Amino acid sequence: MSPAGPVGVALVGAGVISGQYLRNLTAFPDVRVIGVADLDTDRAAAVAGEFGVPVSGTLDDVLAVPEVEIVVNLTVPSAHAEVALRSLRAGKHVYGEKPFALDLDEAAKVAAEADGRGLRLGGAPDTFLGAGLQSALRALREGLIGVPVAVTAATQNLGPESWHPNPEFFYQPGGGPLFDLGPYYLTALVALLGPAARVAARTRRARDHRVVGSGPKAGTAFPVAVPTHVHALIDFPGTTATTTFSFDSAVNRRMIEIIGTEGALSLPDPNTFEGPLLARGPADADWRELPVAGTTAGRGIGVLDLARALRAGTPHRASGELAAHVLDLMTAITVAGERGEFLPVRSTVASPEPLPQDWDPYARTLS
Repeated sequence: MSPAGPVGVALVGAGVISGQYLRNLTAFPDVRVIGVADLDTDRAAAVAGEFGVPVSGTLDDVLAVPEVEIVVNLTVPSAHAEVALRSLRAGKHVYGEKPFALDLDEAAKVAAEADGRGLRLGGAPDTFLGAGLQSALRALREGLIGVPVAVTAATQNLGPESWHPNPEFFYQPGGGPLFDLGPYYLTALVALLGPAARVAARTRRARDHRVVGSGPKAGTAFPVAVPTHVHALIDFPGTTATTTFSFDSAVNRRMIEIIGTEGALSLPDPNTFEGPLLARGPADADWRELPVAGTTAGRGIGVLDLARALRAGTPHRASGELAAHVLDLMTAITVAGERGEFLPVRSTVASPEPLPQDWDPYARTLS
């Protein structure tokens, strides 16, 4: 007999991002947070205690709990594939933070393990399910700006070391502006426009070392192993996106603009779940704000959508296939930047179905 009622969830990785997930997941009636695991079991216990989660300890401790159905993998990128594989082998579905894996070989192993066991994979970001980007999707499908012609997208800043107490992993494989912030922008574009087909890129690393700017390690230098400024040209069905991902910019910029045959859309920051969403027609003197409808609950709605889909036997939206396609796209951008040539994106994926406009994460739908 299939399980019924709220879906049991355990979080692995009790770092900075875990608080956002736990605040939301513990408030959603259709999931029940059962465990928190971390290499630092004292930290796991403290986080579990803060949110009233009954079990804490190691990964093995939470995997041993039969009621845990979904493992939410919030570990550092270098551990994503290992934790996913161990969780799948314990019979758990997995929803992972971005990136899906460090490379395509790891991603293929995780996907094959899940397929062989009949288990589901999900992947962050789930920001494309928020009200702002879902409203943009509806506007595009309704033909508000006609046929999309071109996209400009950019995320630029000076990097996370000024505020993050342990920023080193942002500059190792699986990090950098492309792999850290790129998934928000690229996932949004795939959801809005369809799968990427090919890319060209240029990349550079501005400095070989960075310096921790806050916390107990402030002033400590650490090495940089990845590009910190990336320009990419990406072909989507019927349109092309010009994109910039940078940790080297004193100009802070977060934008996606889509130009169509009948106007333009300016999308909200894809690292958020809200607006504003702006439109401009051929006769408009300036942007006008569009109404935004949908959920703004925040991180964890992708986990909830997976949980509800498990019970209903329907597809979930922040899927492993989507996350793997974005990883494939980022890998192609990286290699294209090294070679200075156009490269194909070999995978494909169907754009996720929109959420119903009245989809309510705080409703109890599983009993």
